[in-house]
Amino acid sequence: MTLSIRPARPDEAGLVLAFIKELAEYEELLHEVAASEEQLAQALFGPDPKVACDIAEWEGAPAGFAVWFYTYSTFSGRHGIWLEDLYVRPEFRGKGIGKALIAGLAKRCVDEGLPRLAWWVLNWNEPSRVFYRSLGANAQSEWTVKRLDGDALRRLGESV
Repeated sequence: MTLSIRPARPDEAGLVLAFIKELAEYEELLHEVAASEEQLAQALFGPDPKVACDIAEWEGAPAGFAVWFYTYSTFSGRHGIWLEDLYVRPEFRGKGIGKALIAGLAKRCVDEGLPRLAWWVLNWNEPSRVFYRSLGANAQSEWTVKRLDGDALRRLGESV
């Protein structure tokens, strides 16, 4: 059995969107997906991309993906990597694909001297929480995620 991980190619914005929708469906958030193939192609492959995507293939078939970007810590004075999405199709789970995708990002961090790799996991997603703990990931319970979006974002932005 062969696993390969490679950067997404410019002709694969549709595949990336398909993975995003499959992940959103699993997370019961499909109604929140507003991204288009064109937006993804621009973000991933435009003249100044700010996000990257790795594709995992099992025996040549698209099996999963990781979407990530660089962050910056003012405290450490260094960049890190934020893993925005990690997804492995159900029929390919249990083959080490998710671990390989994260390990590739961990290697990138080590090779580039980046002190951290971080991501979110939904509280109810116990299989993923167990998986991440098995990799040595620690929950950051001292932080609470806050987000402005929709009308609240618009109102605050228009208040200036």
